[in-house]
Amino acid sequence: MHKKIILASASPRRIALLKEWGLSFDVVPSGIDEKTNLIKPSYLVKSLAYQKGLFVADKYPNSLVISADTVVALNGRIVGKPKDKKESENIVRELNGSIHKVYTAVTLIRKDKESVFYDVACVKMKKLSEAELKRLFGKHMDKAGSYAVQDSDDSFVDKIYGDYYTAAGLPHIKLIKELKKFNVHLL
Repeated sequence: MHKKIILASASPRRIALLKEWGLSFDVVPSGIDEKTNLIKPSYLVKSLAYQKGLFVADKYPNSLVISADTVVALNGRIVGKPKDKKESENIVRELNGSIHKVYTAVTLIRKDKESVFYDVACVKMKKLSEAELKRLFGKHMDKAGSYAVQDSDDSFVDKIYGDYYTAAGLPHIKLIKELKKFNVHLL
């Protein structure tokens, strides 16, 4: 019998994905301050995912805690969540027609074991007209890069190279492999 599993994230997409993949869990967002001086995308996502997981694991020592973090990187520079609608507009314009990388890190923490890993997907964006771009300004204020790959209404994403779910915020293939080490199996 598995001990309780906790997702240390309030992300609706991560919650939906884990449920879709057959996992039963509780949601306990970490609420940590995500400010950091790290500028290398892989280090940043691993550090933040670990901090989130550790914060929740300290409160629930008998549970398996799953935490994650996702960033968008354009030409090696991290593109975070927009602070306001104007910044969303700037980000969307910058990503228009680009090819960029999405980094997602996941931490699994249980008192007897830890795993921290990340995956990268490349995302090719369509070149949208001014009218199409305006519909996106401010739409995804809670998403890195100010867009959502899973939003079929956007039509901003042209192609994803790599694991689609990495770009959506939870690398499915690597997560399956790592959860097996904790005797947890996904669909």
